[in-house]
Amino acid sequence: MKSLVLAALMSASASMAMAADKYMLDSSHSQVLFSYNHLGFSTTYGMFSGFEGEIMFDQENPANSTVSVSMPTKSMFTGWEAREAHFMSDDFFGATDEDMITFTSTGIEVTGEGTAKITGDLTMNEVTKSVVLDANLNKVDNHPMQNKPWAGFDATTTLLRSDFNVGNFAPFISDEVEVRISLEAMKAE
Repeated sequence: MKSLVLAALMSASASMAMAADKYMLDSSHSQVLFSYNHLGFSTTYGMFSGFEGEIMFDQENPANSTVSVSMPTKSMFTGWEAREAHFMSDDFFGATDEDMITFTSTGIEVTGEGTAKITGDLTMNEVTKSVVLDANLNKVDNHPMQNKPWAGFDATTTLLRSDFNVGNFAPFISDEVEVRISLEAMKAE
């Protein structure tokens, strides 16, 4: 009986894996934008780039999809080198060239046509927390120049800097950081 149950589970697992197509992130068209309030005077913006990762995308049953991405902490760009250097200092990240920010999905809840809540583990500054992304599927189609299947997604979330041990100067510099993600991915061959 145990072997029958095990065989059924393995079969179900294999059919789920076969239904999902592997997509690799297009680093040149993927970025994370962030914004926060600076002393009540302005909203400051920045971005991370240099993504690597994959999406196992099941278009027929998106809840079976998975996401795994990473980017170098030092890929942060704010438009002002002194600010970037301060963020990489021990006041915030204390980042080295090897430090990465990673996100690995743990569950996907479909909320509507082309929308979902993606729950996952975000690791930043050696801290891992569960976060929820409000995601939108923008488009799945053949890329007109690459002539292969392509997918595009947007997502948003709000993080607390203090959750990741980068909360210095809060509340003067807001603890809340608004995050906007936009990415493209190509179907793997």
